[in-house]
Amino acid sequence: MEKSIMPHGHGGDPTLTRLLAALRGQGIEVDDSPRRLSEYSYDASNYRVRPAGVAFPANVDDVRAVVRECSALGISITPRGGGTSMAGNAIGTSLVLDLSRRMAAVEKPDAGEAAVWVDAGVVLGELRSYIESVTEGTLTFAPDPSSMTRATVGGSIGNDACGNHSVAYGRMTQHVEEVELVTADGAYLRAGRNFLCAVDHRDGHSVARAAELLHGLKELAQANLAALRVELGNIPRQVSGYHLGHLLPENGLDVAAAMAGSEGTCAIVVRAKVRLVPKPRTTALLCLGYANTIDSARDVMTILAAKPSAIEGLDASIVDIMRHRRGAGSVDSLPQGKAFLMVDFPGDTIQQASAACERLLAKLAADGRILDHALVTEPLERAKLWRVREDGAGLSSRRIDGIQTWPGWEDSAVAPDRLADYLAELLPLVERYGYTAFMYGHFGAGCVHMRLDYDLRSDNGRHTFEEFTREAAKLVVAHGGSLSGEHGDGRARSELLEVMYTPAMLGIFKAFKHQWDPAGILNPGIIVDPEPFAASLALAGVAQPGPGHGEPDAAPGTAVVHSAGNRELLPVVSPFVGNTHACIGVGRCRATSGGFMCPSYRATKDEKDSTRGRARVLQELVRAKGTSHDGWSSPEVREALDLCLSCKACSAGCPTGVDIAEAKSQLVDEHYRGKIRPFTHYSIGWLPRWLPFLTRIAPIANAGTAVRPFRIVGEWLGVSARRRLPDFAKRGRIRRRVREARFTDNADLLLFIDSFTRAFRPEVVPAAARVLRDSGASVGCTPDACCGLTWISTGQRDGARRRLARLITRLDDGTDRPIVVLEPSCAATIRDEGPKMVGGAAAARVAARVRSFSVAVDEAMSRGWRPTAPAPEKAVLQTHCHEHAVFGSGAQKRVLQAWGVPELVESSSCCGVAGNFGFEAEHFDVSMQVARHSLAPALAAGGGALVLTDGFSCAMQVSQLDSNRSSLHLAVALDPGPSREAGRVPGSW
Repeated sequence: MEKSIMPHGHGGDPTLTRLLAALRGQGIEVDDSPRRLSEYSYDASNYRVRPAGVAFPANVDDVRAVVRECSALGISITPRGGGTSMAGNAIGTSLVLDLSRRMAAVEKPDAGEAAVWVDAGVVLGELRSYIESVTEGTLTFAPDPSSMTRATVGGSIGNDACGNHSVAYGRMTQHVEEVELVTADGAYLRAGRNFLCAVDHRDGHSVARAAELLHGLKELAQANLAALRVELGNIPRQVSGYHLGHLLPENGLDVAAAMAGSEGTCAIVVRAKVRLVPKPRTTALLCLGYANTIDSARDVMTILAAKPSAIEGLDASIVDIMRHRRGAGSVDSLPQGKAFLMVDFPGDTIQQASAACERLLAKLAADGRILDHALVTEPLERAKLWRVREDGAGLSSRRIDGIQTWPGWEDSAVAPDRLADYLAELLPLVERYGYTAFMYGHFGAGCVHMRLDYDLRSDNGRHTFEEFTREAAKLVVAHGGSLSGEHGDGRARSELLEVMYTPAMLGIFKAFKHQWDPAGILNPGIIVDPEPFAASLALAGVAQPGPGHGEPDAAPGTAVVHSAGNRELLPVVSPFVGNTHACIGVGRCRATSGGFMCPSYRATKDEKDSTRGRARVLQELVRAKGTSHDGWSSPEVREALDLCLSCKACSAGCPTGVDIAEAKSQLVDEHYRGKIRPFTHYSIGWLPRWLPFLTRIAPIANAGTAVRPFRIVGEWLGVSARRRLPDFAKRGRIRRRVREARFTDNADLLLFIDSFTRAFRPEVVPAAARVLRDSGASVGCTPDACCGLTWISTGQRDGARRRLARLITRLDDGTDRPIVVLEPSCAATIRDEGPKMVGGAAAARVAARVRSFSVAVDEAMSRGWRPTAPAPEKAVLQTHCHEHAVFGSGAQKRVLQAWGVPELVESSSCCGVAGNFGFEAEHFDVSMQVARHSLAPALAAGGGALVLTDGFSCAMQVSQLDSNRSSLHLAVALDPGPSREAGRVPGSW
């Protein structure tokens, strides 16, 4: 095999130096910084391979320039899309070519052809949304893998991905009409059914190379007709190896289809013409419950005969994980059972789709395997059930007890009619090796996804992993199956292709690769001349704090490290290490729509600003020699965490719960311990300490913040002069508002008045008290206390811990009365940080009592109460990111719907201020970029509607975007007013 000349980290390699200089001289962005190499050392697989550098081409000409320079110098290339590969297809010692960052153009679809040309870096979910919007919902892009919110077209072609609805729509192979390719020697070609030509006929090199390749491919197919017909294309999901059956005469020599599944080893897909399909008008979901997974698999053929669009399977372990992480309400729509099939039926009307479900139920009832069922036609309830399958699969990366699970044997496939028999042998095999399986999959296509709790840290564990994988490979092949059903072979399965294919077929694969890439510079070690699948495992060399699979407890302050078969103890940099090692690289933080994370990535589209990129850099802190152990002092760590808003969205949105905000706080705390800190740590970080004084001199303070010289000085000290600053409330006004609340002793619930509400929005206090009384509760007030939020966000954790401990002492009054906190970030801090930073039974008791205001109102509405204030016709809702992370964002939406708001516009991301971040001078621009992603469009869509911002930082950003527009706390919006409240008699709360 032609190996890359690049070692792990080039260390001044003169060949690489020449390459980088040549590319930079042509205006192409390339990066070989330690931080960047850390980010691109991983994908979503079990592997870690440090690249030589990363290039970010802006167009096809850039790709050709990169390839020509690499070809001339003998440097290998690894093409990469969203980096979501679970088989290790997107990492290498090569120069990584990231096509996702800048190559994301979509042409206008040709409705007559029902096809569209797109760049390789276009994200599947974004493509689907765009197509549905421009065709007014008549057409869509069908492939829908679970990673569709971040997986790219180019990467999905490389893996031949599909998704939940492949029963109806097939794999990417069936949706690629033409592709544009850059070959290993820089030729620019277009390929399709029965043609391969130069994109530009004036480009002599490309014309000659196209002719040479087309002739060679025809000869290769003609010389191997029998082998190609016998060994390839036998089952719906035979993704392993090259798809050379498409070169057969009866298949029209479809070069584009043959390139699907080639994993970047033959040519670089830069553009593709993809097929569009009619979008179903409506869909009904039939969820079936079974006693076990094998019973569910035995019904697959009966279900397939009914022609649904999806047949997805999952077992009880996925449901248990979902229940544990998302709450019992997330799975309460499932029927009874220990295994489930989710069957989608499209239709022109919901009655038509439901009738198809009923006909299938009658047939299945006769077979007697189903225990229970749920037929769902309401879109929101249907989406909730699908989330069990989609989110539960992602959450299964960590068991309920915290043990991590891994891919490795996550993509095997057999013919659907052999699925039950295959599972009947596979599951006992898993049990025999002592593993726990979390299983789901595309059962209608015979594809089984599972995550297993391998021990990949110890020598014995990796040896067992290798034995199991080889035995599992033999088992699936014995059932006529494929090692891969949609994830590709990559580093995980390429070595095992010898189990699946004859030596003759492996020779044909090698010849195919050689025709395209004779020097072997494209993604070496994948499919052809493979690397051992147990090599380059990421956990072989990772410091794991405390006990791990097969490991004794590490001594305090140390961690177990395995490197080259040797076991040693290394210092643990910080307690955050275990949390960041939970990152498995699925890249949900790179999604650009839906959910709250990661706001800085959405602003910059740079891997370094994703939760995944940051976690990967932090993981490198505990690796062997040659990697920085300087924490926040390390330039790569500071660059990675600089734009983290500390919004905590990752703690809830990441499937493994990686909390970068906590990691950043800990690192900053370590770095500045005993040192002079930045001015903003004392100004914004200590703001609750200054507020009592500033409210006493409110007129002077407000005048000072408005004077330009003071703003300029503030800018120099780190507080942005461009940021609109709030007015401090006068001390007398604050006292009047608190008296107006009419708090009582021995009340049913207590209102916690945080520092920000008291100093900047005191009118919220009486409004909240009136709303809660109107709901039937008597309302008291907690003792004054500070949760220490600003100390946490600026990495002053000892100060935060003291304040939280004092707060817990004051609030732990021996009752279980709810504590309603007006500022969502303070509520989240008491609920989440109190037990973690202070600990003990008292912290747990107080945390359990804490509600955000919207949660408290939602609870009251669930008991039948309705506000007396009139509901607006339309509202714009900005949920605070901390509330979303700790309490979820559903409460506010339910309150507004129950209140009777007919039209609701939601902002689905952080506002961009996130505490101190948006006030800091160096972060102002990014803060506004974040706001323009979600909040600004929501405000525009809402027109003159009521804007709700319970979070003070969110309210500040609304006023920054539009100085003439104000927003309200939910309490003020629901406030019945003193006159309305006076006539009510409090009821039982």
